[in-house]
Amino acid sequence: MDSIIFDLDGTLWNSTDIVADAWTEYLNKNEHINMNITGERIRSLFGRPMPQIAEMVFTDYDKEEQLRLLDGCCQAEHRALLRKCAPLYPELEETLKALAVEYPLYIVSNCQAGYIEVFLKATGFGRYFSGHLCHGDTGADKPETISILMKEQHLQSPVYVGDTMGDFLSCRKAGVPFVFASYGFGDVPEPDYRIEKPADLITLFL
Repeated sequence: MDSIIFDLDGTLWNSTDIVADAWTEYLNKNEHINMNITGERIRSLFGRPMPQIAEMVFTDYDKEEQLRLLDGCCQAEHRALLRKCAPLYPELEETLKALAVEYPLYIVSNCQAGYIEVFLKATGFGRYFSGHLCHGDTGADKPETISILMKEQHLQSPVYVGDTMGDFLSCRKAGVPFVFASYGFGDVPEPDYRIEKPADLITLFL
C-alpha cells in the first residue's frame, strides 16, 4: 500500500442538512420553485454523478434546465458550507494528521467541481492531502476518476475509503482494495476492510 484515497460525503463529513437548507432556500428565493429538500433526500442522492442527481431532483425540466438548476443549488451550498463547516466525523483531524506522516492522502468524489476545495477551505485540512479529483473535474464515473488520479499521481497500490455500495463497486472496477466506513451513508456486506470510526484507520494501517 502506497497511499490512501478518501470519499468525501459520509466518509469525512456529513453536509446533508446544510446542503438541503441551501438548496431549498436557493430554489424558493432565486428560482421561485416551491420545493422542500430534506437532509434525508440529500443523503439518498449523494454519491451519484451530478447529471443523475439533476435528473432525479428536477424531473419536470429538460436536461439543460436540470443542470442549470443544480448548478445554482451547488453554488448556494458552497457558500453555505464556507459560512458554516459541516459536522466532521469524530477524531478526523487527528486521524488524517497521523496517516499523512506515513502515506500521501487523496480525495476522489462524484461531486461537482469546487466542492472538495470548499471542504478543504472550510476545515483547513488542505495540508493533509496531496491531491484530489472529482466527477466535475473529469466528467468520468468514479472508477475512471480513481484511475486518472492514480495515473496522475503515480500511485501503484492505493486503498480507497468510502461508505456506499457504489464506492465498493467503483473500487472493484478500478482494482483498488476497499475500506468500508460503516458510520457513513450506505451498507457494504463484504468489504475488504471495515472501520467503525475514522481513527480505526490508524490501527489498520499504522
